[in-house]
Amino acid sequence: MERIVNLQIEKLPEGVYLATSDNVQGLVVQGNSITETLETARDVAKKLIEAQEEQIAHLTMLNNSFNYPLVVAV
Repeated sequence: MERIVNLQIEKLPEGVYLATSDNVQGLVVQGNSITETLETARDVAKKLIEAQEEQIAHLTMLNNSFNYPLVVAV
């Protein structure tokens, strides 16, 4: 089963990226790149969701179509 978890990602002054989520309690990860941060966040979110499954049943189920915010620097 797949679920959508909204992440907030910010670059810290130390040069690492920090990801948190209002959807999944306890999800706080950091990485040296956005890709590393996203990969770590996916693993941590999966473990937290499994542990908190009943509490976060309200998360949106992944369908064949969904919105994804893509940030493009120009």
